[in-house]
Amino acid sequence: MTKVTLPRKPIAFDWNEGNNLKNWEKHRVTQDECEQVFVNKPKMFEDIEHSEKEERMTAYGETNNHRKLTIVFTYRQLLIRVISARDQNKKERIKYEAK
Repeated sequence: MTKVTLPRKPIAFDWNEGNNLKNWEKHRVTQDECEQVFVNKPKMFEDIEHSEKEERMTAYGETNNHRKLTIVFTYRQLLIRVISARDQNKKERIKYEAK
């Protein structure tokens, strides 16, 4: 994965109820936690493997309560659309904590 930065500062999130429900039911991740990760300066990478229909990216970051999350998202104009969010696995945590 190639490390990336957002081309400009997003102004809002584009929430999809289906994805929100899935993230909550499968991983107990809330919308607020997802937003906190982006405010708390995550490490972001291109997700080329899953970017067939639209460009997807992966963010490794922390909530305000120090919960380490992995978020797959796409960037649409000035909106972030979260596709999935879950706790980081061991490999992701090592990558996130690396300088």
